[in-house]
Amino acid sequence: MNIGNNLVDARKKANLSQEEVAFKLNVTRQTISKWELGETVPSAIKIKKLADIYNVSIDELVDDDKILKEIRDVINRTNFKNVNETDWTSVWSKKYPVLKTYQKEVNIDKYKKEIRNLLKSLMKDYGYSELDAMLVLKDILAHNYKNIDK
Repeated sequence: MNIGNNLVDARKKANLSQEEVAFKLNVTRQTISKWELGETVPSAIKIKKLADIYNVSIDELVDDDKILKEIRDVINRTNFKNVNETDWTSVWSKKYPVLKTYQKEVNIDKYKKEIRNLLKSLMKDYGYSELDAMLVLKDILAHNYKNIDK
């Protein structure tokens, strides 16, 4: 989560519109929108005023680790007995919102077949269990993502 998401959450909890916050800060609604979208970041003085308006601490607005702590807490409470009861999509979508929406946009069956073939190949070629093959594939995807020219 970034500061923009924290700003949106705090504003909504305070039951305020972007226009109302903009008026209180003497900025435009577009400025509030840019902060919330993460396109720009409010100054330290504006962050202090936002914390006052939303009745939250400055840390609550700027802390990127809040969601990661929640995820860590879920991981720490998870064991082999309850791992399948955990809705990991819901847990991780707090940090990565696309996980909430992609299922309505992506042809999942197409990719499931391709992924299943990759998993089977890893299992056959290297003798991995299904779980180990999935973890290896996930790691390969992560390494590939890091090496993509951005």
